[in-house]
Amino acid sequence: MKTFADIIKKSVLQDLNAGNITTTTILITLGVTCVLALYLFVVYYFATRRSLYSKSFNVALALIAVITASILLAMQSNLVISLGMVGALSIVRFRTAIKDPMDLMFLFWSISIGIICGAGMFVIAVITSLVITIGLFLLELTPLGKAASLLIVNCDSPEPEKDILAVVAKYSKMAEVKSRNAAKEKLDIIISCKPSDENALVDEVTKLSHVYGVSLLAHDGEVTL
Repeated sequence: MKTFADIIKKSVLQDLNAGNITTTTILITLGVTCVLALYLFVVYYFATRRSLYSKSFNVALALIAVITASILLAMQSNLVISLGMVGALSIVRFRTAIKDPMDLMFLFWSISIGIICGAGMFVIAVITSLVITIGLFLLELTPLGKAASLLIVNCDSPEPEKDILAVVAKYSKMAEVKSRNAAKEKLDIIISCKPSDENALVDEVTKLSHVYGVSLLAHDGEVTL
């Protein structure tokens, strides 16, 4: 008569030697993952708006999805491998700082593709990727939350400050002086604004008397080269 302990031992031994992942399953899983990883690669290329595009990070995103799917397949095939994977991944430390929140979103997207495809739920992976893409580009097109621009004006006299602020108020509902460096024969002023017509604003400020330099910078909270 089998005891409860014998049943548990038999169950564990069966799990240790499961090996029920076929070559066809592996090829299909990795094939779908590669297609979605390539799709992610293309979306990241067109969605990123930083002046410095990181191709290495984009390649890493695509490969992370494939690697994650491979890990999931290995964990499903054998209990010993799954325990080893957990132990190995628990000691990994990633010290590379992610400066752009959008990069963090793409990183989680890549990992989720690998996990979902590794679990064999391809339809969920495809639908999720499409929903994320639609949401990403729709939210990018909305005017809500538009970052302010920085208007930098250089003058050879402190006199035109009032005129500059008047012109900025004409094209922007908000205008806040961020920095003012004034001297007897010089004025450098930085104004945060959200102009409706950037070209017209720059042209009109340039035409003011005593103004010899005007720059309009897009401000996203950090300096990027």
